[in-house]
Amino acid sequence: MKAPHPSGELMLLCIDMQPVFVSAVTNGARVQRRCEFAIAAALGLGLPVAFTEQVPQKLGGTAPELLALAFGAPVFGKNAFSALADDGIRDTLLRDRGVEHLLLCGLETSVCIYQTALDARAAKLQVTILSDAVGARRPDDASFCLEALVHAGVHVLPSETVFYSLLHDVKHPFFKAYTQLVKSHG
Repeated sequence: MKAPHPSGELMLLCIDMQPVFVSAVTNGARVQRRCEFAIAAALGLGLPVAFTEQVPQKLGGTAPELLALAFGAPVFGKNAFSALADDGIRDTLLRDRGVEHLLLCGLETSVCIYQTALDARAAKLQVTILSDAVGARRPDDASFCLEALVHAGVHVLPSETVFYSLLHDVKHPFFKAYTQLVKSHG
């Protein structure tokens, strides 16, 4: 399956990459490294990036390494598991920014990623989950959820596949830097 090309605004939404969650999921450090890759690739392609944080006043903020990569990117605190269940986040993304396609990375696949993807589809958005940049405490639960999301019309693809699709060909101005990014994040 080829990553769909957006007809409107494409945005990378990095969900709940807070150290308390990163340390609780299977392969948390690997997920964070793949989120770093996705953020760098998105920015290199000129795509906007935003972050969500689950109850940050109690659970802390996004991993500083990720925020440093996208300095100045919006960070949305939330109480609901779905980012789009929050009126402020939904209004900012849909009305103010005109987002039509979300690329999702972060945590946790079987909770916040799952619910955000379903709400995004209900809002008529295209959704692509970066399969190598999401994680869960229970990998089996995550697998079932990703399968269900595919049946709901969500694209689930590896980050490199998605970003190579957005580059289209080797003539893209970001291509050389992107290949270096791929090598450095092996």
